[in-house]
Amino acid sequence: SPSDIKNSMLKLIYEELFIYTFKINYLKSINKVTNGLPKKFDETQIQDFLSSLNFELTKDQLTTIEDILKDMKENKRMNRLVLGDVGSGKTVVAMCAAYKAVKSGYQAAIMAPTAILATQHLENFKNILEKLGIRCELLISGITKKQKEGILERLENGDIDILIGTHAILEENVVFKNLGLVVTDEQHRFGVKQRSTIASKGKNPDVIAMSATPIPRTLALILYGDLDISIIDELPPNRKKIETFAVNKSMEERINAFILKNLQEGRQAYVVCPLVEENEEINAQSVLETAEKYSKVLKSYKVEYLHGKMRQKEKEEIMQDFKDGKIDVLVSTTVIEVGVNVPNATLMIIENAERFGLAALHQLRGRVGRGDKQSYCILKYQSTTQIAKQRMEIMQKTNDGFVIAEKDLELR
Repeated sequence: SPSDIKNSMLKLIYEELFIYTFKINYLKSINKVTNGLPKKFDETQIQDFLSSLNFELTKDQLTTIEDILKDMKENKRMNRLVLGDVGSGKTVVAMCAAYKAVKSGYQAAIMAPTAILATQHLENFKNILEKLGIRCELLISGITKKQKEGILERLENGDIDILIGTHAILEENVVFKNLGLVVTDEQHRFGVKQRSTIASKGKNPDVIAMSATPIPRTLALILYGDLDISIIDELPPNRKKIETFAVNKSMEERINAFILKNLQEGRQAYVVCPLVEENEEINAQSVLETAEKYSKVLKSYKVEYLHGKMRQKEKEEIMQDFKDGKIDVLVSTTVIEVGVNVPNATLMIIENAERFGLAALHQLRGRVGRGDKQSYCILKYQSTTQIAKQRMEIMQKTNDGFVIAEKDLELR
């Protein structure tokens, strides 16, 4: 009967979940046995780090730092996931952990999924840690052979304290003298094998995985049951809520006027498209045609485009020019989705918003609202389906990544 079938299905689901949870708990018990690296550390040094910051940390950031320092003190290996919404300040938490590892006599590796993000991390780390006597270096595939050889030599000799990079860190010839901490940023972008490859470059180093991908809390506790979890919920002070509007084609002129108004006030804007080039089979905006369109509409402003098919060096130059304020409008694919920080950019326009998942829309929106100025996200959509409308409504109603993740799961 139908009720028998339903009960059988529930039984199968229950058993599958039970076995998964059992395995996760088993892994966790093994991790507890795994001996970590012994670390002697003067607690007052953390105060030196905190007082060198020119901003106040939130309660969540301080609690997470406390969790990490406690883990690093114990003789078992740390295995922690820092789950924080976009813009919640996970980087400074990773920086504090790296500072402690270095002050305890070890090296730290910070792995980011893109060269743009790795370069940005290097800037942030150097700004704060160099004056505390810590040497940071960048390893990405775009650097010259000679530069790379120099970095690898200094790394093996222990003359580099913190190595920040992309997948380039995973190469066999990258040898650390004494690796004590591994941080993977946007950990969902790296496979399990890649994460274990980097960890195997040291003798049981502490591991921190960071993710801003919205995932329901309850699901996170099950999926990442083998990890200890810290959640950073609150945004740094002075951050204003990003105003989000979903609009259709009829609003085109008003949006253009709104972009112009923001540019006249000295702000910058992102425009994100689902495609790089025009495609006859897919009815969606491409980066190239959109950049051309905005160049005509915003004649006296500098419009530039960026996409994943460009050469690494070219992408970095464009991103740097945008950060330096030399570009007013950056038309891009989702390559800017992860971690890019330009406080002067206050406007995010997403073309064909119905073609992006809720998590991607939330991540993209998180590229603005990083300064103390009011920021806006405009979702331009063409689809009239019920689900598309519901998704646009959710984005307008809330800025909370965990709520968005719950809704995303419901709609799926």
